[in-house]
Amino acid sequence: MKNECGRFTPPMRWLVLFITALTTSGCFTTRYLLQAAGGQYELLHSARSLHSVQEDPNVSPRVKRLLARVPAIKRFGEFNGLTPTQNYTHYTDLHRSAAVYVVQGCAPLAFTPKRWSFPIAGTVPYLGFFDEANARAYADELQAEEQLDVTVRTASAYSTLGWFRDPVLSTMLREGPDAFPDLANVVLHESVHATLYVADQSAFNESLASFVADRLTWDLMVGRFGLRSKEVTDWQAGEARAERFVTELRRAHDELAALYASNRSDDEKRSLKDARLDALQRALGTKRRYNNADLAGVRTYDSGTEAFEQLRRVCGSWPRFLAAVKTLKADDFAEPQQRGFDTVLAALATRACAGTTVVQPSALP
Repeated sequence: MKNECGRFTPPMRWLVLFITALTTSGCFTTRYLLQAAGGQYELLHSARSLHSVQEDPNVSPRVKRLLARVPAIKRFGEFNGLTPTQNYTHYTDLHRSAAVYVVQGCAPLAFTPKRWSFPIAGTVPYLGFFDEANARAYADELQAEEQLDVTVRTASAYSTLGWFRDPVLSTMLREGPDAFPDLANVVLHESVHATLYVADQSAFNESLASFVADRLTWDLMVGRFGLRSKEVTDWQAGEARAERFVTELRRAHDELAALYASNRSDDEKRSLKDARLDALQRALGTKRRYNNADLAGVRTYDSGTEAFEQLRRVCGSWPRFLAAVKTLKADDFAEPQQRGFDTVLAALATRACAGTTVVQPSALP
């Protein structure tokens, strides 16, 4: 529903859901949903149409250039099977460095993340706060009361799963030569969430979105600029640096997982854990010291890559691949928050894409 300024307000169905959630939730959940609703309202109320932003002389040429490419990115995703939505037709300047501040917690001697439960979304292994101070205060409280490893990270975007028309956020427009592929990747990643979201399956949802967005961004960049272009070469270099960083995190995760599963005493595990995390910090060259909450999150976003690749090959095209995964339901998984889903994807390949041979080329924006 639009007002005279071209901004849009939350749909009535969200307000009904929110009121229902408040009447059926505990004290903390009520407080959390209140801050989420307030932050979401402010974000949407400040949104302006992409057209109006293009006409604004006070908006920088860089922002205008990037926003001008958003409709083409959306068309590219939709051509390849992502669900068409009304998302990303507006823009919000947040005047801060992050869209939300994400709190995660994990057991100190096991990769067992803390989970929170909400209506509709089910259980999730993180909470997003619109205010950094609130996020850090809750993280401190969580650490003190439950003796967990806790981390607060930033996120440049998120999906409301169709409850709102998600705007492009200023935090999605990065500086530097990778600004366009970064923007494309975020738009495509969040569009996957708008296409399919399985309740209580965070690792699957995030891994699917990362897999699809990363591959489609590659197709988009090569199709638009050419395989040997400077734009693609620069982007590949940035991706390689990021992959080396994540590889160090994965290595530390796997070594610590083996330590936690060993027969060593808890005191030995704590000592060896501290030494491994010190080594990780030196290897990464960061001021920040990572902990279990950070490392548990790494595996939320990169599970099942080979199985996704196999399903993509069997289906033969992105539209067929996405049509297949859209048929998945919660009861296709053996348990909530399932960590491995190779068998789920193998069964899906047999059920939905067996015998497919046609490969559809990607469209260029």
